[in-house]
Amino acid sequence: MTAKQFQERLGRRLRKAGLSTTVELKERLEIYFRLLAAWNTKMNLSGLDLEDAKPEAIDRLLVEPLVAAKLIPPGVKSCIDIGSGGGSPAIPFALISRLSLVMVESKARKAVFLREAVRALEMSNAVVEPARFEELLVKPALHEAHDLLTVRAVRTEHRVLLSLQAFVTPGGHMFLFGSAPGRAGQEFAPPLSWCNTVPLLESTRSVVDVLQKSNHQARPFHVERS
Repeated sequence: MTAKQFQERLGRRLRKAGLSTTVELKERLEIYFRLLAAWNTKMNLSGLDLEDAKPEAIDRLLVEPLVAAKLIPPGVKSCIDIGSGGGSPAIPFALISRLSLVMVESKARKAVFLREAVRALEMSNAVVEPARFEELLVKPALHEAHDLLTVRAVRTEHRVLLSLQAFVTPGGHMFLFGSAPGRAGQEFAPPLSWCNTVPLLESTRSVVDVLQKSNHQARPFHVERS
């Protein structure tokens, strides 16, 4: 598929989703998609068929994160993505939003790919952490350091989410990418609460569950002296 054909197909999928983007963004999305497709022939980065840039793959990997980016609350500057794998939704999400990005990926070969994608896309605001997220919980620099956390995991357990919230600033949000019907109305243990479940694309039956971390700070504990 030529660059022109790819851009035309991407443009059609974006318009179908009600999106318009710059030429520069579409070119960077093409660079990412072609790099992902090339590496996917050597290692399992995506279970999707990336040959010939089929509409289903474009929707899932490129369009869906761009739709979700419209939900980013005002003032958000930084994002941490857990289990980044092949880089979606994190990379397209960061490209359109211009957020600083930390991608956490424990599998060494996938982390190598992510670093190559960051280099090819000249994402000076993105870094890759080749580790399990549990190992990073003890890093002071990452504690409550990000306004937004993203993860694509349909069955992420509540206890895992409670661990992940340690990366999120008080008052910050978590975007859980998954499939319909999502977690609408579910109760979460403090400091997390469910805000909304938003449909993304009909073609992928995808949704994003939006959680928020409480911004209430613990009151200091005082010992009364007699």
